Amino acid sequence: MTSFELSRRAAPSLIVRDSAGSTNADLASEVRALDATGSITPDFTTIITENQTAGRGRLDRSWIAPAGSSLATSVLVRTDGVMVDGGIAVETLGWLPLVAGLAMARAVDAVLPGAPGRAGLKWPNDVQIDGQKVCGILCELIPGSGVIVGAGLNVLMTPEQLPVPTATSLAIAGAQPDATLPDRALAAYLTALQSLVHRFRDARGDAQASGLRDEVVARCSTIGRQVRVELPAGSALHGTAVGIDHEGRLEVRDESNTVHAVAAGDIIHLR
Repeated sequence: MTSFELSRRAAPSLIVRDSAGSTNADLASEVRALDATGSITPDFTTIITENQTAGRGRLDRSWIAPAGSSLATSVLVRTDGVMVDGGIAVETLGWLPLVAGLAMARAVDAVLPGAPGRAGLKWPNDVQIDGQKVCGILCELIPGSGVIVGAGLNVLMTPEQLPVPTATSLAIAGAQPDATLPDRALAAYLTALQSLVHRFRDARGDAQASGLRDEVVARCSTIGRQVRVELPAGSALHGTAVGIDHEGRLEVRDESNTVHAVAAGDIIHLR
């Protein structure tokens, strides 16, 4: 089992579990229990495991990987007025999955050989290496406390263990597959996430003023692509992804030149 010495130095409070059903669910329980006593769960409290048995993705899909092949991590980002001066407006919280994705993309670049920039973002919550998914992000709001930022990263997964042909892992992409890889990747992610969140807060949740909007757009492979958006209601939207608005919504221009702001949906990149 990984010792996570680097990550312990990067996180104010790091809880390592031999296994967990869902790190998001575990951290949510910890936050609610402690906050209910009048105490405050520390900002950036983190739960991790290399064996998540009941992970969830977007739209409540299951996410399970062989033990030791991936890393599940959940981080509490406090958004209330206690930890954040003035708080963060609810309408800007859609940026947190994108900010977390940017942090993970930086971490992925940090452990891959060669020039940085192979890691990109697919709106709204996927991190990719050369177009192949290596990480998914899932954020959950805990009213009155903050947002739990969950991430599932394929670390040592082999080609035979990949859930779908469009996925990859750090090891497959060329990262040195030794026992320190999970710790190195996690420490880089936690360091980047805290830095980016502080910038987001300092700008009161304004992604444009903080410069984060430009950085996310530059990393986002969805922008400029022809896409099909499968909306939660069951309908579909076809068009060109042209940007990300101030709330973190994807802007899609349809054939009639109307721009739609998409808050949620499955995005299919069309060739």
